[in-house]
Amino acid sequence: MKYAGTITMILALAVSVSVSAQESQEKEQDKLSYYEQRAKEDAVYEQSLATNNEEDERDFWKDQKRYEKDLRKRDREAYKAYMKGKQDAYAEHAQHCDHHCHHSREYYGHAHFYYTYYDYQYPKRTYVGAGLRVSSPRVGISIF
Repeated sequence: MKYAGTITMILALAVSVSVSAQESQEKEQDKLSYYEQRAKEDAVYEQSLATNNEEDERDFWKDQKRYEKDLRKRDREAYKAYMKGKQDAYAEHAQHCDHHCHHSREYYGHAHFYYTYYDYQYPKRTYVGAGLRVSSPRVGISIF
């Protein structure tokens, strides 16, 4: 009887841990899909942006880069999801964008970054060592 209560407590604890782990995984997936969707919405806005003032457009792109940089510092996984969403949206837009799309030079400069985005991580350093021993005769000097 004593063991039944202990076993029940252990099973209840295991189930609660499993459920909380599953919930946190779902939250993480929701967060990533949110950032990917947000990126696609941002890309649609960027592609439809038509300003007559070049300075305003430069400010817009500067703010956009600042947002991406802050996101990268704050949450690396969210940044990756955001950039993947941007890359997908820009690739999709490029398929049907031709002479009727009138984008600025600023746009094309930033679009190139999104087309070619790759999450550059510093490569793990790999060292290849080759040990080399050269035999040399031992010479000893003795006074006595």
